This record gives sequence, structure tokens and C-alpha cells, in this order.
Amino acid sequence: MTDVTVPAPVGRPRSAWAPTYELLSSMRFAIALLTVICIVSAIGTVIKQGEPLVNYVDQFGPFWADVFGALGLYRIYSTPWFLLILAFLVVSTSLCIARNAPKILADWRTHKETMREQAINAFHHKASGALAMPLDQAEQQVIHTLRSGRWTMKSQRRAEAVGGAGIMIGARHGAANKLGYIAAHSAIVLICLGGLFDGDLIVKVQAWMHGLQPFRGGQSADHSRLSVSNPAYRAQLFVPEGERSNAAVISLDKGMLLQPLPFDIELKKFTVDYYATGMPKRFASDIVIHDPKLPQPKPFTVEVNHPVTYDGVTIFQSSFEDGGSTVHLKPLFLTAQAPEAATDITAQVSGAAQALPAAWVAAGKSGPLSLEVTGLRVINVEDLSQAQTDAAAKKGGSDVRGVNLAELSKHLGSGAKQDEKKLTNIGPSITYKLRDAAGQAREYQNYMVPVNLDGQAVFLLGVRDTPADGFRYLRVPADDQMQMQGWLRLKRALGDASARAEAARRFAASVTTPDHAQLREQLTVSAQRALDLFAGVKQAMPTPAAGSSAPKVPDGMPSGGLMAISNFIEAVVPQQDREHTSATLIRILNGTMFELLNISRERAGLPPLSADNDAARQFMTQAVLSLSDAVFYPVPMILSLDGFEQKQASVFQVTRTPGRNVVYLGCLLLIVGVFSMLYIRERRLWVWLQDDGQGGTRVKMALSSTRQTLDIDREFEQLRAALLPSEG
Repeated sequence: MTDVTVPAPVGRPRSAWAPTYELLSSMRFAIALLTVICIVSAIGTVIKQGEPLVNYVDQFGPFWADVFGALGLYRIYSTPWFLLILAFLVVSTSLCIARNAPKILADWRTHKETMREQAINAFHHKASGALAMPLDQAEQQVIHTLRSGRWTMKSQRRAEAVGGAGIMIGARHGAANKLGYIAAHSAIVLICLGGLFDGDLIVKVQAWMHGLQPFRGGQSADHSRLSVSNPAYRAQLFVPEGERSNAAVISLDKGMLLQPLPFDIELKKFTVDYYATGMPKRFASDIVIHDPKLPQPKPFTVEVNHPVTYDGVTIFQSSFEDGGSTVHLKPLFLTAQAPEAATDITAQVSGAAQALPAAWVAAGKSGPLSLEVTGLRVINVEDLSQAQTDAAAKKGGSDVRGVNLAELSKHLGSGAKQDEKKLTNIGPSITYKLRDAAGQAREYQNYMVPVNLDGQAVFLLGVRDTPADGFRYLRVPADDQMQMQGWLRLKRALGDASARAEAARRFAASVTTPDHAQLREQLTVSAQRALDLFAGVKQAMPTPAAGSSAPKVPDGMPSGGLMAISNFIEAVVPQQDREHTSATLIRILNGTMFELLNISRERAGLPPLSADNDAARQFMTQAVLSLSDAVFYPVPMILSLDGFEQKQASVFQVTRTPGRNVVYLGCLLLIVGVFSMLYIRERRLWVWLQDDGQGGTRVKMALSSTRQTLDIDREFEQLRAALLPSEG
């Protein structure tokens, strides 16, 4: 026997791109990409997008802020890797559609009337019977019954069937289920394409093609200007009242690009309407569009959630800012040697810096300082619901410090943790920076009118060293005229040696009798020492002995206040006597300070206050606490807001989004596709009719569905009852 070797069949060589095509067009790959995009979008929802970098450093810390920034999580929807994933999803889903759509459409067009008779026996839902009528009449009856149930069908006559001639009827219901697959996947492609069109991809491509470079404030924008005909962008436009502009900016990672508009937007007036609580309820900008193509300008009103669309550009009311208001600042000096004839300062918000007079800063032995007014807020709505609770706790015996930052945060902020809110407009505030010769600046925030906190009207004077810090507020009590002058007079008198000596003498005389001269002299010395310590006189603080564990005031730490008295007690009083000595010294200090208050009033030509006056005692309590904390105030004067002429500015978001309609179409297709796939069940029915040779017709039927449910069982029973009324 001879062995014969049969050569293997030679087929078409497999392309090197075939594995790549199989991967890209596979449903698993598309689902994996869609999962990654969902996770990334969730991250982009949790992390606020487009915030200043200092906000992220304050939230995450320097290390993680740099890590997240390197990953592009602060502008996640415009990072190259996210756009690349989005592009791959478009390609993958498009290949899935191209690969499967022909099969789906071919299956959608056929009713499968060519199925063999024997295949009916393989279905779960099947039945057989007989009709007492000829084959043609039976066919017409079955077709009529199915059409009344909105079935579509095709029939095939078979002359050479086993057992005689017969007719196979193939019917279908719910064919839209097949189209739902194509609609849903096409929707994903359209939505992703719309996102690519309306994102930063087109802007970045134009910047790359034309060699544009992002610019920062103060730089030339000649090489950062996009085309007026840019098809897609999302930019910010700042327009002050009474001015017009067409220079919008697009924020990028490393700066901004200038996007000129094909028309100018003039802001006539910005309007804010408020509720009775002081919360704003409506923001609106009355604008005029100046288009060179129009003979006359066109007025519009832009409101929040009510944008204006003109020439393909949609204008949204994004926010509002100060447009260069004029403010009048009055200097209030904290030192006893205040400069004479100090004039008010007139400055413009966000205007040029101006140097303060040398005499102003010399009073506090500071270097030259320049003033930069950065903000004016006419309305400040805060939650003061905790004030009554604090006042009640204070009456109950707890000593609430006048400047307690933890407590103050309950009054100045959103108050989101409180159950009941008391929203109150606490009046205008001014924010400014004082910059030294080295370029270092501290930021200050002062409120124009006193705020009622803990039952006491106080002026809030805020300061912070860096923008990442929160404001630390000094609470200055308002006097009987609801002004700061009473506290200022007391502060200046505290810095006057002769006034301190007179206050100590008066206090000693008020609590002793004339026949106790020695006790009066000792009490005068103690009161003088307490006032000197509180005023920060260096000679009043003893130098700790060598090897002593007594605390030493750190270099650069301001002296004075209650901290100085505490250091003095720890330095000279044995530990077992400190509590008693502290209570005695504080009582002496309070009494002497009250005498100092009356001395300051006498010098101003005002009548003295009585120690039995509740309002005077409450003022003194807060005054002592605020004077103690005032030693940490970094400059010798307060710039109080004395008046202003407000000028508002609107910040508009101007967008040109050609992909918006594509996204809308994609959303519509997604709704149709998901509805079709979930709520429309495709059913196929086959009915075999065959002449029995005796004037009757044998019938076989079978039903299939994409999902097996109880509804299919009921529907099959109904079809069997309608098609086989007398089942054999």
C-alpha cells in the first residue's frame, strides 16, 4: 500500500493588522475604554476643575498637589491622554458598528421563512394541531390573525415537502430591538465626537499649527491670538460697566490664549436682586452687541440660566466682579504718636499700587509700604445663628475669648454643619494688600460697619500672610456711638506712659482709704506694673535668671497683652501661688484699664463712664481681649472703609459649540436605543401548514424570543388559542 501525502489547503495569508483590527473592533475593548472614561469622569467630578494651583496645594498638600498636577487631574477633560482614550473609544465603537451592522441589518430584513419543518420541534414553545379547512383558506386565516396582532410576515410554498405540499409562514414582532443596538452604539460615537469638537482639542491643534504660545498677565498677546473664525471654543470675557470688549481668554495649563469675538459686547448695567435675608436671587446683565455687519447695535439681557445666542456664539452669565470701584479709606492709627493731619486715601479696586506716607509706617517702625486695593464687597451674607448660643454659654460662666479663630469660623463662613441658619447681611468690606520693599505682602479684610456677635457690636479686622491661609479676625468693640474711636482712644492711651501712671494712681485711690498710704503706694506700683506689662513696655518684663525654667519671649514675638502678664507670672511667682496671683493681677488690670478708659474720654472732652453700667463693662471686657490680640496686628494703622463709588463688572462665558447639536442627536439616539433594547422584545413565529389529503390542514407552530419571560409564555398561549382553536 502506498502512502499518499495530501497537501494542506493554501488559504489567503493573514494580514499583520488583523489582530489589531480584531482588538479594536471587539466589544470587550470598547467596554473597557468606556469603563476607564467613567472612572476618570468620576475623578473629574470629585476634584474641582480649573481652580488656582494654590487651592489644590491647600487641599491635598504640596506633594500630592504636584502628583495630581502631573497627571493632569486639574484639567482632566482636556489632557492628551483623556482625549486619546476618547478617540480610541470612537474608533473602537465605529469598528464595532461597521463589523456587526451588516449582519444586524441582514437579520432585520429577513423573516427566516426558509426554516425547515423539522426545526420547529427544537423550540421550547411549540404546538401542533389541525384546521378543518383547505390549505389556502388556512393560510389566509393565519395571515389575517397575525396581521391583526401587528406581526410582519413572509410565506414560502414548498411542493416537495415530506407528506405533501405545504406552506411555511415566517412572522416577526419587535424588529426595532435590532435597530436599538445600532442606535445605542452610534449614540456613543456621536457623543464622543461632540465632546472632542467642543473640548480644547481644536484650540490646541490650532495653537500647535500656528505656533501660538500661552501668555500670562502683563505679557504681550501678539503670539497668543486665535482666529476670529475659530469653530469651537469656551472662553471668559470680562466687561466692566460702561465699557465694551471683544477680547475673551481661554485658560490653559500654562497660561491663556486670546480669543477675539466677531463683535463687541458692551455692559450697560449689572443688576443683583436679593431676598429678604440678603441672599441674591437674580443676576442679570444688560448688554449691547456692536456688530460691524449691523447698522444698529442690538440690546439683550443675559441672566443666569438664560443665555443669549448671537451669530453662533452663546453668551452665559458666569459670575461678576468689581469693575474698578473707587474707595475712600480712612487711616486709623494704633500708636500714641499718631501722625497729625493724616488725609484719607482714594484708591481704585485692582488699580495701580500707591506708596503710603512715610510718617504712617514710621509710627510702627515698619519699612516703606505700598497699598494695593484688591476687592470691594458691598454685600456680605453670613450665618450668625451660633451667636446666640455663644452668648448663652458666655453668661453661663465660660470665658469666650474675643478673638477665638475656631469660634469665629462658625460666624464667618458657609456654616454648613449647622442645623439652623440665621443669614444676615453684615455690610460692605474692603480687601487690600500692604506690600513691603522686598515684595512680600500681607492681605487685610476690614468690614465697614460693626457686626453683632455674642451680644456685642464689634468691628472685624482680618489679616492673613498668604492667600492659602484663612483670615484671622481681630474683633474691635464698637463704642456708644457705634464707632471704633472709643477703642482707638483707649489703645493710644495705653501707649502713653503718663496716662498709664495716672490710671494706676486713680485705681489705687479708688480702692483704698487715705489712712492706708503705704497700701495705696504698693497698689499703685502693682497697677503700674500690670499696665506696663499689658502695654508691652520691655522694662516691665524681668530677665529670667541663668538656668531658670521661666519662659522667654522669642525674638521677633510681639510683647504685651495677656501673654506678657502670663509670662511675668511664670517668671517671678512660685507655681503653687500662680493661680491666686493671676486672678489678683487680672482684677487689678481690669480696674486700671477702666480708669485708663475714662482718662482717654476726658482728654477727648467726653464724660466718664460708670463702673455700674452694663454696656460699659461689656465694652471693657471685649476691649481688653482685643487690645491683647492687637499686639499681633502687623501694621500700626487700620485702613477703614469710609465710602465708595461702586462699579460692577460681568464675567461672561462665551462659547461656540458646533458639537452641541451632535451631542443632542447622540443623546436622542441613546434614549431610543436603550429603550428599544430594554423594553422591546423581538419575537419570531413560524407556522407550518400542510394539506392532510382529506380536505383539512395540519398545523405546526413555534415561537422564539430574545428574552425568556413569563410574558412570552402568556403570549404563546394566546397565539396557540388564536391559530389552533381545535388542537389535535
